[in-house]
Amino acid sequence: MDEAGETPVLVTGGGIGIGRDIVLTFARAGRPVAFCHQDPEDAAAETERLARDAGAECLAIRADVSRPAEADAVFARVGEHFGRPAEVLVNNAGIQVWSSLLDHADADWDRVIGVNLSGTFYMTARFARRLSAAGRPGAVVNIGSGCNKVAFPSLVSYTASKGGVEQFTKVAAVELGPLGITVNCVAPGAVETERTKAEAADYGATWGAITPMRRVGQPEDVARAVLWLASPEARFVTGQTLWVDGGLFAQGPWAYGRES
Repeated sequence: MDEAGETPVLVTGGGIGIGRDIVLTFARAGRPVAFCHQDPEDAAAETERLARDAGAECLAIRADVSRPAEADAVFARVGEHFGRPAEVLVNNAGIQVWSSLLDHADADWDRVIGVNLSGTFYMTARFARRLSAAGRPGAVVNIGSGCNKVAFPSLVSYTASKGGVEQFTKVAAVELGPLGITVNCVAPGAVETERTKAEAADYGATWGAITPMRRVGQPEDVARAVLWLASPEARFVTGQTLWVDGGLFAQGPWAYGRES
């Protein structure tokens, strides 16, 4: 990781939601940033515009990270555009399908695992190979979930994929540490985005009531944690999961004596 903070950052799933805030947080910190996405072009263009308004060079790339050839193309575009490889990779791209195990379609399982878990592997492997060839250190930050720790009802494929992301983080940290590449995971709790607000009539109040901080998270809460893990200040932190959940998943079920 460059002390000057001028090396490129690559964010997957960066067009909307938490991914957009991650892109903009790096942009405001003075980092040139690329992001890949499968969002409507107007949404991606807005993210690109906001990053440039923050004073950062920004590149949007349409790509499906579950396809190895498209992952290769992303890194080629980043290298061509910025003239050097990205030294920070944020694996944020993720999808979910609401279904019980017994009703889950095989194709939906493959799609969720493909984007969330296989995509994280494809992007990390290509990122690390390029940095190793260049003799450069770097940082990978994977976005996990509260279901790294507990099962989420009717989200069987999503839960399985995010649990896999956490374990992949650990093995990647062990293998890539000798190359000077750190690998960590940020696991958000209940975070208010356009997608999550559609899950409940009053998402913020519903989840805020059971979160020890008595509020839900905002995308910038996650983005700040990612920025720190990708910074020189965290260069000796690797293989870790940082919970950004207001204490939500620190608590377990308790049958009596619980204070409001």
